[in-house]
Amino acid sequence: MADSCSGSGGGKRMWCSVPERVQLHVAMLALQFGYAGFHVVSRAALNMGISKIVFIVYRNVIAFLLLLPFAYFLEKKDRPAITMNFLLQFFLLALVGITANQGFYLLGLDNTSPTFASAIQNSVPAITFLMAAILRIEQVRLNRKDGIAKVAGTILCVAGASVITLYKGPTIYSPATPLHRSIDLPILGGLGDANGKNWTLGCIYLIGHCLSWSGWLVLQAPVLKKYPARLSVTSYTCFFGLIQFLIIAAFIERTPQAWLVHSGAEVFSVFYAGVVASGIAFAVQIWCIDRGGPVFVAVYQPVQTLVVALMASIALGEQFYLGGIIGAVLIISGLYFVLWGKSEEAKFAKQKVAIQSAPAHSAKTASSLTQPLLPPSSESV
Repeated sequence: MADSCSGSGGGKRMWCSVPERVQLHVAMLALQFGYAGFHVVSRAALNMGISKIVFIVYRNVIAFLLLLPFAYFLEKKDRPAITMNFLLQFFLLALVGITANQGFYLLGLDNTSPTFASAIQNSVPAITFLMAAILRIEQVRLNRKDGIAKVAGTILCVAGASVITLYKGPTIYSPATPLHRSIDLPILGGLGDANGKNWTLGCIYLIGHCLSWSGWLVLQAPVLKKYPARLSVTSYTCFFGLIQFLIIAAFIERTPQAWLVHSGAEVFSVFYAGVVASGIAFAVQIWCIDRGGPVFVAVYQPVQTLVVALMASIALGEQFYLGGIIGAVLIISGLYFVLWGKSEEAKFAKQKVAIQSAPAHSAKTASSLTQPLLPPSSESV
């Protein structure tokens, strides 16, 4: 994205003139809006009766076909040679980030609700932060203000999302007419909590989904350092995930009728999942991980809960409570702390490099000045 600014289009030049840190924030905000819509669309697809495994397979087929041509043509010269070691890493990324991540998510969503699924995902920043710190991908120095800020910000983000989930308080805003009543939108009419399902089992599935997602974010960082072709990494990951789900489908979904799409709403849900929540989201996410790190990407996750709450208020007529306002303030404060901490960490790293390079430069200068004045060696006399 930011490194492909050599085009002649005015829009591309304008985008490339924007500082990279601003590009990262805009990309992550757009990503959260896309994922928030995916919660609603996925639940609608399940309510319409589409098979979970069929939904995932179609989603990954569309994502792979969307990413493949961009990866092939845009990274043709920059793509490193593929090796068996890289293939094994891509297979592992697919197993964690595609198969386990998407599988656990749909199983959990089928037994709970979109709002709860979005809310429980706010454990992702804390889990990712812990994993990255253990693997030394993210440096955490509690004796410095940047380390304290990152830890405090992560806690505030999780606390804010927890407030949104657990505390309602008095009503602040109540929409006059829900969108699905003022406009005939049957796809929104059947949303809500899952009735007759195992809520506890759904929570366990969603916890597995959060662990998989965090592991995927963390594992991508070292892979991108060795294989910097981001779109190619995403395409390989999507391909192996598709293969893994096809193998699972061969044992689970043997009825040909289950593979048929019966309505336009099902087609829309599948295409939204494949294009927005997989193809575009994977490409944007992997770019943000490469430039901002896994914790930067994960810490934006609580924003999704706020977006889902807003969408539910507008589309489904859900009221907006004081708890949502308090949670939003905590989330924004947490984001500020984490991003400020990472900014301070970057400044400290630059200062450290400058300090380390200064003595070497001085020694080199002194050597170049004194060397001509040295007497000739006496060993040849």
